[in-house]
Amino acid sequence: MNEVELKAALGREERRSEAISPDMAQRYLDTLADGPVLAPPAELMGIQWCLAPATVPIAETGPDGHPRKGGFLPAVLLPRRMWAGGSLTFLDDFRVGDAVERVSKVADIRMKEGRTGALCFVTVEHSYRTERGVAVQERQDIVYREAATEAAPLSGEPADADLPGDVCLDIEASTLLLFRYSALTFNGHRIHYDRDYAMRKEFYPGLVVHGPLQATFAMRLAASLGSGQRPTRFSFRGVAPMVDGGKFRVRARRTAADTVALSVIAADGRLTTTAEMKWEG
Repeated sequence: MNEVELKAALGREERRSEAISPDMAQRYLDTLADGPVLAPPAELMGIQWCLAPATVPIAETGPDGHPRKGGFLPAVLLPRRMWAGGSLTFLDDFRVGDAVERVSKVADIRMKEGRTGALCFVTVEHSYRTERGVAVQERQDIVYREAATEAAPLSGEPADADLPGDVCLDIEASTLLLFRYSALTFNGHRIHYDRDYAMRKEFYPGLVVHGPLQATFAMRLAASLGSGQRPTRFSFRGVAPMVDGGKFRVRARRTAADTVALSVIAADGRLTTTAEMKWEG
């Protein structure tokens, strides 16, 4: 399928909804319990990635555990799909009991040739609305890549060990944490829980730590520095994969009165995610 055919999906919309039950909220908070504790009303920051996931019967999933291609997202032929990054604009907080509707739209599709082969970038815009109005607006960047054919060292540059951090957080990249986050988000991607598949089919050296999970810990660490004020914007970008085992570090550094820069550093010292939180007004 060429780029012209893929772009037929531009503007496609999907609506899904789910209420934030007390049990869901508690499962979310318990999964993130090793991170910073945020006071209400900010305590559910990041829960939007657990709401109203795409659900299909197991028979309608692909070999990687994702729903088979087509439907809302374009049917990109490249086999490997990863969440590359995105941004969030905060207008309100989520609360227990909120009925949340997510309106999603395919906003952009771009083909590119990278050093590892063909790439396809798909941008999706999400709007999360409660009975009080829009709470969060999101841009999600998805990248599709060619299949790996052999094991290779993990990509990524060493983090700057000498760069100071105002606050650092160390999180155990355990299989239990990955399982719980996959369950919370109903994410069937096998690289996060099926070690045999991750290592033999996609040639990772272990289970892959979810990009949004890394971003969630970074987001919540930055929010803990905001003196209770709701941030206006959070953006993040995955720069290298992280696998389970050992502790990863989230480092927050205030670069201006209204800005916190964040780095997520794998146990082997590689930089895997960069992020920024901003406050305005």
